[in-house]
Amino acid sequence: MSLLFTPLQLRSVTLPNRIAVSPMCQYSVTAEDGVPTDWHLVHLGSRAVGGAGLVIAEATAVEPRGRISAQDVGIWNDEQVEAWKRITRFIKEHGAIPGIQLAHAGRKAFGDWVPVAPTTEPFPGLNTPEKLESHAGIVKAFVEGALKAIEAGFEVLEIHAAHGYLLHEFYSPLTNEGSIEERIAVPVEVTAAVRAAVGSDVPVIVRISGTDWVDDGWTADDSVVLAQALKAAGADLIDVSSGGNTAQAEIPIGPGYQVPLAEAVRRKADVPTGAVGLITEAKQAEQVLLDGAADLVLLAREMLRDPYWPLRAAQELGVEVKAPRQYARAF
Repeated sequence: MSLLFTPLQLRSVTLPNRIAVSPMCQYSVTAEDGVPTDWHLVHLGSRAVGGAGLVIAEATAVEPRGRISAQDVGIWNDEQVEAWKRITRFIKEHGAIPGIQLAHAGRKAFGDWVPVAPTTEPFPGLNTPEKLESHAGIVKAFVEGALKAIEAGFEVLEIHAAHGYLLHEFYSPLTNEGSIEERIAVPVEVTAAVRAAVGSDVPVIVRISGTDWVDDGWTADDSVVLAQALKAAGADLIDVSSGGNTAQAEIPIGPGYQVPLAEAVRRKADVPTGAVGLITEAKQAEQVLLDGAADLVLLAREMLRDPYWPLRAAQELGVEVKAPRQYARAF
């Protein structure tokens, strides 16, 4: 029996398997209004048809200035909610669980607006941010985005606190001052507020950067402290990625290079984790789970190359899965 194709229970939601489509920005909004398009329907829908258990929509801004670019999707108004509804409906019709990554780009936003951050130091090549004097509006935006996401039909919420975007900027010593307890306060408060707003049934995942990959930055040990606090705030799973908050990092990229970070958080913080980063083969993904390094594997670029990776993985691991009836002749 393959662990990769064993269901995963997250609160009231049961993922049919432990394969997730990692959120990947598409930069495909044709007007500067954050509304998803037919591209998003086909892109996300085809991964549901392909057999993934969880399909997470790309970094979706909770307010206009939180977009990475003007071509990014959002979840701050009713027009966006209505556009997302047909996408979540299609995903569910084809056996997958629709998830969304709630995001704020912070100082890495690039558009005709002034970015905000806990610092006035710009990310190299980008605009100088305005320092946030209060984070109350940010917490409110994440809560409102979470509620609109539920209205739009999403069943799993992921809070984006990685890759040098706003919530990562708060906890990384590269972009914020104070003790680790002071620096993690905002992402923990956002998580607690989202949990309180959406109730006890909705799974809440938080994506973190497990390390900044520089000597004076955020570390794997710091991530354990953060994960423990996020768990106490109501997070159900920590999606462990890395990097993004500095242009100086030397990242040892290779197959499964971030898996040890997920494993450290899982074992030391006693919280379920997701592993991501150059996981490309079925047996490799299975081994991550068998080793106890993570509870869920997230695939990004491999899913771009092959939307039907889960169906192929099932065949390679000797697991019988039900393919879409329209594709039955291929099986």
